[in-house]
Amino acid sequence: MTGHVETYLKSQLKKQKTALLFVLIDSEVSNINSSVKLAKDVERIGASAILVGGSSVTDQIELAEVVKNLKKAVKIPKILFPGNITGVVPQADAILFSSLLNSENPYFISQAQALGAPNVLKYGLEPLPTAYLVIGEGTSTWFVGSARGIPFDKPKIAAAYSLAAQFLGMRFVYLEAGSGAASSVKPEMVRMVREVFKGFLIVGGGIRDPITAKKIVSAGADAIVIGTLLEKNNSLKNFTAIAKAIRTIKK
Repeated sequence: MTGHVETYLKSQLKKQKTALLFVLIDSEVSNINSSVKLAKDVERIGASAILVGGSSVTDQIELAEVVKNLKKAVKIPKILFPGNITGVVPQADAILFSSLLNSENPYFISQAQALGAPNVLKYGLEPLPTAYLVIGEGTSTWFVGSARGIPFDKPKIAAAYSLAAQFLGMRFVYLEAGSGAASSVKPEMVRMVREVFKGFLIVGGGIRDPITAKKIVSAGADAIVIGTLLEKNNSLKNFTAIAKAIRTIKK
């Protein structure tokens, strides 16, 4: 059953006729005041959603406070992006209810999901059924999630996992190079996944400039995620440039 946030994202995609921009806020990197300011700034520039969480978030109280304050500050959806059950907190609009399909640890494929599901229901969070695929190795996401990283130059493997996700009923696929990754997901991989996966395709990790963003959007991404770029540079200049660049790519 499609909920309000999923309907909103699809309508925004249709309305804008190009890919959406998601901004990732890691509650353990940014304090509440800086998170709220960033959220307001990126909403003004054109972000369609705020993802809150990350692979190493362990402080639920801090995360809950960030979400609470973001809820008051911006109108765009606040979507939890959990790396574990500690990433499930109240007051968000939705959650990427994701299975790390290429993990070597069953915990990240189905066990954490079973443990977190009761609280997703209790808190009234809209679950967005997501296949989370880690591309490459060496990042925190890869390490924490015990992922068997899909090689950057093996797009057919990513396409096969994405097709399996579709057959399993997942409506979102997230291709993740990892926070601070040296390289982004290659356009060839995005294009091959897009050929077989009919749902909402998210791509994140290593997207730091307009040229890279345009190539990924042109290859078929429905949304790109920007996170580390904003954390490190403490500037919206590159984000603004990326926002302008992808608007030139029409779907």
